[in-house]
Amino acid sequence: MKASELREMDAAGLRRRLVELRREQLQMRLSQATGQEARVHRHRELRRDVARLKTIMREAAGS
Repeated sequence: MKASELREMDAAGLRRRLVELRREQLQMRLSQATGQEARVHRHRELRRDVARLKTIMREAAGS
């Protein structure tokens, strides 16, 4: 997800999106532990999306 798209969202939407990403990370960790993981590149994408989202949330809180 692009930062410009995140900046257009309200605080509740950002929190909701963060929960969704964290849930997806958990599901990927569980599927990897059971040997079912097929989309290995998605781990990096999720980690970066979470970091981008937290940065946007921190920027919004500071202003």
